Amino acid sequence: MATTGKQTQIQHRTLGNSSIDVAPLAFGGNVFGWTVDEQTSFSLLDKFIDAGLNLVDTADVYSRWANGNKGGESETIIGKWIKAGGRRDKLVIATKVGMDMGDGKIGLSPDYIKRAVEDSLTRLQTDYIDLYQSHTDDKNTPQEETLQTYGELVQQGKVRLIGASNFGAERLEEARKISREHGYPLYQTLQPEYNLYSRADFENNLEQYCLKEKIGVINYYSLASGFLSGKYRSEKDLGKSTRGGKTQSYLNPRGLRILDALDAVAERYSSTPASVALAWLIARPSITAPIASATTLAQMDALIEATQLSLDGAAIAQLDQASAP
Repeated sequence: MATTGKQTQIQHRTLGNSSIDVAPLAFGGNVFGWTVDEQTSFSLLDKFIDAGLNLVDTADVYSRWANGNKGGESETIIGKWIKAGGRRDKLVIATKVGMDMGDGKIGLSPDYIKRAVEDSLTRLQTDYIDLYQSHTDDKNTPQEETLQTYGELVQQGKVRLIGASNFGAERLEEARKISREHGYPLYQTLQPEYNLYSRADFENNLEQYCLKEKIGVINYYSLASGFLSGKYRSEKDLGKSTRGGKTQSYLNPRGLRILDALDAVAERYSSTPASVALAWLIARPSITAPIASATTLAQMDALIEATQLSLDGAAIAQLDQASAP
């Protein structure tokens, strides 16, 4: 087995056309206060930062879906970690607004964004958010109003950059045109679903536009809800975790072909399928930092290793071919 392809120096990248540098992997904070308790969350964040990584992605709505939660749990845990360790300067915080928080708290209207950003700042125990993202497109609010409001937040120093999540190419292009015309901040990042299994939508509709416009891409479901870690290989594996049921749709000939390719490349690099799946994303010119979650320190090791893996052309071609849409 080869041990080549490992690098110790993490190459940082910029978020879109900005001065914010990030390591090429984002920690998905959706697990904080859901599948991970506060103490474990702190240990995971410590390990992540100590490895030289810095981008943590969360949202105000995380994890409202969990039993007994009301939203804001993830931001609250990150805020407590910041307060306990005083390492705010080591962290690039990306959070989001717009998903349904209950009691009419939803969307991207100016009044709601102004209220929601204060709530997020309070929970995060910080006076600025590095990357504030529209969590989903709001067709009921004119984009001009949303972008003007973001401009005010940037001027006030509460937000450094803005990004869009789950936007189609047309709406993203329209938003950036409005920003240029009026001098509002531009969406510098996009957060789409993208991984070795789910390739077609991003590659066919968004990838070339993002490359042309130098938009930073921080994609979610990077490991396809854990499927690409190789944990779920048959129906009987689906009960292995809270998210197992979500991976059922990947259990087909193409999905299993992708796992076989990941196994082969992982063996050649003395690595794991999860690390290789993330390294494939990191190697793609259009991707700035894939988002991945970890619930244990061992899983965090696999995330960190992905940033140190340099896949050669043959490995990338093997994975491209196995996962061709």
